Amino acid sequence: MPAPAEPEGRARGDGSLFEREYLPASTEGRRYRWFRLIFHHDAPDERNFDLVLILVILASVVVVLLDSMPTVKARWHAWLYAAEWMFTIAFAVEYGVRLWVVKRPLRYARSFFGIIDLLAILPTFLSLLFPATASFAVIRALRLLRVFRVLKLVEYSSEAGVLVEALLRSRRKIFVFIAALLTIVVIFGALMYVVEGPENGFSSIPAGMYWAIVTVGTVGFGDIAPTTPFGRFVTSVLIVIGYSIIAVPTGIYTAELARSLQPRRRRVRCAECGLPDHEADAWHCRKCGRALPPEQ
Repeated sequence: MPAPAEPEGRARGDGSLFEREYLPASTEGRRYRWFRLIFHHDAPDERNFDLVLILVILASVVVVLLDSMPTVKARWHAWLYAAEWMFTIAFAVEYGVRLWVVKRPLRYARSFFGIIDLLAILPTFLSLLFPATASFAVIRALRLLRVFRVLKLVEYSSEAGVLVEALLRSRRKIFVFIAALLTIVVIFGALMYVVEGPENGFSSIPAGMYWAIVTVGTVGFGDIAPTTPFGRFVTSVLIVIGYSIIAVPTGIYTAELARSLQPRRRRVRCAECGLPDHEADAWHCRKCGRALPPEQ
């Protein structure tokens, strides 16, 4: 099936990230001008539209938050309710325009941002039938992800990939660490249940495990605390363990990240001196100068 034609005068790969994924419904006229205004961020008016949209989203979220406060709601509910509907109608019109200007509206509607756009307007309309759903309008905060387009953070997507790749490579080590940590939590939780007992707040082993998690994380809420001398000794031991292991996952991830940031190396052994590590673009050994064999 042939690929859809690109807009005239624009080679594939040019234009915004969105345009490469969702083609405009028209390459000229009012629909294309609206397409560029909404989905691009190159010209000043396109960036201004994104900035205004972000401010409106923030304002709409503030309205929802204020309307959930009893003291504010008692005095300003009518104004906040009117503002909420004004924002909802504006977002509904914007959502309709987005579907109107793209070549495949259904594809955009099923995309991540398309679903977020829809969820941003549904709660207020549903509040006519189910008043409690109005509070879910704060999901509009997710639409602030569009700020990445304004700040051109798409250029840093490769750097984000490096972070994710380092996390995936360290997942097994982190899993082993979490498993060991959970084992410690279970052991100390059961021990404190036996030592302190229900009369001191350790009503069950899960309650003891909750205390162990709070203690090993060095949070110390204080809602459950040991009172016996031996219980306090166990608590001291667990606090020392917590301080000792709290940096372990950070160290694991940092090591993998540092390895990801190192330049790629050629892993071939020099036939003359036996040096196994060379620069990625090296054709000769940096130690003896002999030509390197091809990589296997």
